[in-house]
Amino acid sequence: MTVPSETLRLAADFPAATHEQWQRLALGVLRKAGLAGEDAPAEAVEELLVRRGYDELALAPLHTADDPTPLPGPPGLFPYTRGGRATGAVVAGWDVRQRHADPDPKATGEAVRADLENGATSLWLVLGDGGVPVTGLPAALDGVYLDLAGVVLDAGAAAVEAVPAWYALLAERGVPAAKARGNLGVDPLGWRARTGQRWDGPADEWARRCAADSPGLRAMTVDATAYHDAGGSDAQELGCALATGVAYLRELTGAGLAVPAAFGQLEFRYAATADQFATIAKLRAGRRLWARVAQVCGAPEAGAQRQHAVTSTAMMTARDPWVNMLRTTLACFAAGVGGADAVTVQPFDTCLGLPDGFARRIARNTQSLLLEEAHVGRVADPAGGSWYVERYTEELARAAWAWFTEIERAGGMAAALGSGLVADRLAATWQRRAENLAHRRDPLTGVSEFPSLEERLPVRTPAPPAPAGGLPRHRYAQAYEALRDRADAHATATGARPTVFLATLGPAAVHNARAGFAANLFAAGGIATARPPVGEDDPARLAAEFTASDATVACLCSSDRTYAQAVEPVARALAEAGAVRVWLAGPPADQPGVDGYLYAGCDAVAVLETTLRDLGVA
Repeated sequence: MTVPSETLRLAADFPAATHEQWQRLALGVLRKAGLAGEDAPAEAVEELLVRRGYDELALAPLHTADDPTPLPGPPGLFPYTRGGRATGAVVAGWDVRQRHADPDPKATGEAVRADLENGATSLWLVLGDGGVPVTGLPAALDGVYLDLAGVVLDAGAAAVEAVPAWYALLAERGVPAAKARGNLGVDPLGWRARTGQRWDGPADEWARRCAADSPGLRAMTVDATAYHDAGGSDAQELGCALATGVAYLRELTGAGLAVPAAFGQLEFRYAATADQFATIAKLRAGRRLWARVAQVCGAPEAGAQRQHAVTSTAMMTARDPWVNMLRTTLACFAAGVGGADAVTVQPFDTCLGLPDGFARRIARNTQSLLLEEAHVGRVADPAGGSWYVERYTEELARAAWAWFTEIERAGGMAAALGSGLVADRLAATWQRRAENLAHRRDPLTGVSEFPSLEERLPVRTPAPPAPAGGLPRHRYAQAYEALRDRADAHATATGARPTVFLATLGPAAVHNARAGFAANLFAAGGIATARPPVGEDDPARLAAEFTASDATVACLCSSDRTYAQAVEPVARALAEAGAVRVWLAGPPADQPGVDGYLYAGCDAVAVLETTLRDLGVA
């Protein structure tokens, strides 16, 4: 069948849309939503819709070809924004790297073999405190072909014993050092950031050995996840990584390595989060920044940063851990699209203890599905060319460079850690993030939003504690989960879960929305709710229902119109019946007898703290 050419004109029959038209239409929507005044000019739309993250980057709501966009260059060439290799992950996909920290060498060995037999291509092995004993290294790698599987060590201060043990194992199994692949994982500044302890070892000697004898083996890891876990922003994580990398370059070149060889001894580890565009931009910006360092050092051809992305620990939750599968899938996708050379997906039960076989399988299969079925690795830098992504990458790189230069002016990364500059800056960012989490502007599904009081958490063997000291380790869910733990402990001790009485006024159509909102908020702190029969408005009967519920806190739920007539007598009746606090689900107003208000954007953590205290929960 031949289609007449005149029917193929499609959009050509319509006049081209203009930026001014979009502004007028968007402004109309904002006015209807109450987000813009009637006198607001059309030009104000961009500012009204702009989004600013923790780096204060202005992320515009609309990007067009008229926006100034940097030229990122082709993949595999300076400035390596689009990837360190021209083919990206197209040929073999990225390196599927799984982490192991079980202190039982035999159990670790079984998990390692299962991973390598089912999709993993390299191993990340934690040794020493918080992981496998160094003496257990042979058992942990029993049956592993060390000339095929890459092994990344993470031994902290125990690297002084772990690195010689690794080379001894290679010799014992007859594997030439030239065929070994992976990383010795030496990271003195990262260890200091995590523990506050100084580490002195022959890092330069090992780097020279790797450079001379082991082309597939790197000596040092720049682990920037410590700064992410301490609450830092993306630019702060990148800037700290850059300053650490430069410090290592100085050490290695000072020990006699040529500049290109020194660059070849470093691998960078970044956190990948469920904010996919932020992760994509972070990895692209990280490569661009490191290429600039290489250019300044006179070796631009050596500036292809090798990146290992690991799904963020800070974003993982102990409550409703199944949602972690969604978070890590998004983060893994973003890491692959962003061009990471190696990706680690943390098992969904990481916050509960040592992951079991099912959780490790899901973590492996997340990567296998993205690589083998979704073919995410088949396109080099698929986000490249997007005005939004290119602009985001450029602005993030500039913000990170500014932070890096501030660290350098302070004397370098070691001095900045010692003086408290890094800790103070990260703490300020964490405070802002904690405020947003408390006010649920940064929602956590299954924790601050849609929690289930009936959930049954899987039981896991406790994981060994991480080394103490240094920068704090935060998780976004920690405040809510601490409240849930208190409420659960109270329920176990008393046989009854702390409960708030919802005084629902009027028919269900009037009160349901706010009653549901209030119940969801209280559940985020492990607090149950009780309701009277539908349509019960009489203050005396509501007071009787309140008394029967054994609650000591009440919350009024209805419409603004109903509140205007019924709040005062109902609040008074509830107080006389023994309510120590009466909340109202609705925007703040001067309502008689009401002690506080629940509304979108209120400080949910403060509300829950106050309510648990009023309910007698320690």
